[in-house]
Amino acid sequence: MPPQTLACQRHLFDLETDDVFLNGAYMSPQLKVVYAAGMHGLSRKNRPSWFKAEDFFEPVAEVQELFAKLIHCSEPERIALIPSVSYGMATVAANLHLRSGQNIVLPVDQFPSNYYSWSRLCAERGAEFRLVHCPEDSSDRSAAWTTALLDAIDEKTAMLACAHIHWADGTLYDLKSLRAHTRNMGAWLVIDGTQSVGALPFSVEAFEPDALICAGYKWLMGPYSTGYAYYGPVFDSGNPIEENWINRQDSHNFKNLVNYQEHSRPGAARYSVGEQSNFVFIPMQIAALQQLLAWTPEAIQDYCSQLWATVIPELAQLDIHLHEKRAEHLVGFSLPDRLDADRLRKLLEERRIKVSFRGESMRVSPNVYNREDELGHLVEALGAALS
Repeated sequence: MPPQTLACQRHLFDLETDDVFLNGAYMSPQLKVVYAAGMHGLSRKNRPSWFKAEDFFEPVAEVQELFAKLIHCSEPERIALIPSVSYGMATVAANLHLRSGQNIVLPVDQFPSNYYSWSRLCAERGAEFRLVHCPEDSSDRSAAWTTALLDAIDEKTAMLACAHIHWADGTLYDLKSLRAHTRNMGAWLVIDGTQSVGALPFSVEAFEPDALICAGYKWLMGPYSTGYAYYGPVFDSGNPIEENWINRQDSHNFKNLVNYQEHSRPGAARYSVGEQSNFVFIPMQIAALQQLLAWTPEAIQDYCSQLWATVIPELAQLDIHLHEKRAEHLVGFSLPDRLDADRLRKLLEERRIKVSFRGESMRVSPNVYNREDELGHLVEALGAALS
């Protein structure tokens, strides 16, 4: 079934009229409905007597169900609420039984939250930290980098940690091939979905990761200091990185909280952050996830694809070419050597065009709030910098 056709959704956001915001990979603008949900949650705290025991649990369960639906996961209890990617990765590190002589495989230039945990863990356990480079002379960056990762995984690999797309340039990894190979080698597959989930279709059923970790303030449209983690069956008997009351069995029974429980609640509940019932953030997360499910990631990709279609020929005339296999919501491309980078930055600032520069790439990350003419404004600035 083809995705639904979306019109521009800018009216649902509070963006400034003259801003050309092509930087959703940095941080999403806030939906008006998410802002309203946060303000309502904030006002409720003025009346603490209104809160009941179920208010600590039922909204959290709703968030789990919504996020599970977004990633095509049939078990909402496998979703943990986390404050950051680093928190979710620390949980993985605490449960990965890495031994001396084993290795962890990682593509180079990952976001630091998907690097530091593995670097330290390898150093502590006497394991090898394998950083994999993409062949520079490849015309098919997606296939080349996936092949390089497959070649780096062997019988001593304990885990491959990667993303669905590279956070700096948008390279798509072939997760199905990587999953098949890691399973054959007895290795975990841990995915950072921060720059994909919400805007790019993702299926736990199709990719079968051992863990999926996502920050909530980018493509998931939520507030800062929120995130989500899916933890698969290998984590069912694991250890959390903190102990808190709400993750224990029968924690809903407030009068018996001092009857300390040995067992955690089912599924991934043991891995959720303490004070997960945040009465401001949880309503905001619910509103954001409901909107994403109404749009669908498939429709978001289709909308962004149409935005790019209007300028690809003009970019080619400037000797700027996009990867053929790419996500449409996050695109990185190299700039011509003859381009004056300082002049370009000045032009972008003057014209209020917001993009990011990551490594050797200019990263352009549109979404459903962008208009067709806005990518045209970016092309005009690139042309002016080249003239």
